Amino acid sequence: MSMNPTLRRRILLHFPRARLDWSLSHRYNARFIGALAMKRKAFHPGTNARAQRRKESVIDYCDATPQIDPSGRIIWPASFEAVEAARGFIRDCAAGQAKVLIVPDKDADGLDAGVILRKTLILLGLHPSLVEVHLIGKNSTVHDEVERTAMQAKDPRYIIVVDQGSRAAPPVVDSETIKSLIIDHHLSDEFPKDAVVVSACHHPPVATSALLTYEICKPLHSDIEASCGVFCAMGTHGDLGNTLKWKPPFPDLSVVFETHTKKAINDAVALINAPRRTSRFDVISAWQALTEANGPKDILSNVRLLNARAEINEEVERQTHTPPKFSKDGKVAVLRINSAAQVHGVIATRWAGHLSSRALEIVMVANSGYRPGYVNFSCRIARCARSRDPPVNIIASLKAAADLDTGDLVRRMGESFARGHKEASGGIVPASEFEELMRLMQIGEKPDPKPADTGKMKKKVEASLQKNNLMNYFAKK
Repeated sequence: MSMNPTLRRRILLHFPRARLDWSLSHRYNARFIGALAMKRKAFHPGTNARAQRRKESVIDYCDATPQIDPSGRIIWPASFEAVEAARGFIRDCAAGQAKVLIVPDKDADGLDAGVILRKTLILLGLHPSLVEVHLIGKNSTVHDEVERTAMQAKDPRYIIVVDQGSRAAPPVVDSETIKSLIIDHHLSDEFPKDAVVVSACHHPPVATSALLTYEICKPLHSDIEASCGVFCAMGTHGDLGNTLKWKPPFPDLSVVFETHTKKAINDAVALINAPRRTSRFDVISAWQALTEANGPKDILSNVRLLNARAEINEEVERQTHTPPKFSKDGKVAVLRINSAAQVHGVIATRWAGHLSSRALEIVMVANSGYRPGYVNFSCRIARCARSRDPPVNIIASLKAAADLDTGDLVRRMGESFARGHKEASGGIVPASEFEELMRLMQIGEKPDPKPADTGKMKKKVEASLQKNNLMNYFAKK
């Protein structure tokens, strides 16, 4: 029996490559078509129900509910007053025609924010020779006296501190004639004295420092959007990852992503982050590469960055196989490493995507080899816990553990404990104090046994008794 012509056309429409023997029976060909359809469905990316549920449960970063003022305007990326004050400060820097010292953090977000500021000042008419950078040394912070002295020695009129993390502190430098601006997004309500401050930390979705800087500078000159959009993208991906959807209130950077592929941007971010993670702490190479680049392609061919990236990849691979130890309640996993390279954050991110359990919330990687006598640690929220309600707050969890101490542990750990963000925090604390923290968090202790269900235990014991034994055999006889 030959196949109906209408059915044949439908088959060819849906399965154009199907080779059917039209002389065979309709039943035979129907079996073939059914098998082929099942095969196509099995490999179709959207047909796996479990995968679909997982995909739908992931909330994009930009979906956070923004703050609204009484007139209905969205308060973003920071308060209107703070943003305008920062713009006024930058205009004064350009008009003053005096030295401006940019002090960016060492990662892609901070360095890209610094480059946006440098380009803005030059576009506003400040001579490039009057724009200088100060990079904080290894194991130092912008608040350390040695750094404050070094900044003041460069004799600037203005200092712009970007992405350094904020806390209550004396003025940025000890000079009443040097004016300071702080641009930041790390969680804090306290800042150095006498500084103009613009912070994004309380205005969701929280902008990165590069994004905050871009939004501040964009109205100051018509060329900012074209020349700095790609650096905004690189800095933002450096902190928020490459799955960001760039939905409102984030700016429309479609032109940037049409000009530069996301792969090129993300690869450039990895290269910019590499030098500061090496034992040499070669941040100046990343800064120079960014100031000389027009886009990610220029960075991807930088030999010094490529060598640093290869070195870090090798060290991460060597250190990442450390087995984790869990807290007694199973909420925290801690991996201990000993490396002169700053790879603890990379390894924490990797394990946070790998470990999974109902209880797990935080993955911590503690590095005792980066700074002698201290432990540098990085914490990330485990992927399995990112959609928990209420959301996991790393800073609050770390502080709650430290508060279990009845002595002065919090004071002895210092100001560098539990800094950063709710979702990605860490710290630098003395080694002995870190061990006290581990004991308070009950790392490595076995969980308490669960209460036994006597009914279930009785059935389990009865089921496990061997019925075919010698006594039964002889009893039967």
